[in-house]
Amino acid sequence: MPITRSAKKALRQSVRRRKQNLQKKEAYKHVVRDIRRAITADKFADAQKLLPALYKALDKAAKTNAIKKNKASRLKSRLAKFISGAAKSKSETPIRKKQT
Repeated sequence: MPITRSAKKALRQSVRRRKQNLQKKEAYKHVVRDIRRAITADKFADAQKLLPALYKALDKAAKTNAIKKNKASRLKSRLAKFISGAAKSKSETPIRKKQT
């Protein structure tokens, strides 16, 4: 445990910052989870509607250094690509008849 006054203050600050960082991380992870669930349920319109919320959560986390800027960019890019690719592959999948 900290002994000096400055060490006690530093501990209080780090506890507060950790709590804020975890809240921001959980916020974007929750949106990512919702998007992935929507895609697996073939609700591509719902997943597309969640993209702005994802961008907002990731930008907030990156702005406060809860995550790195490049990680936020990478996640935004990959999920947008995942949504468009899943929607495209679902609409292009032909119904095949069984050959006898």
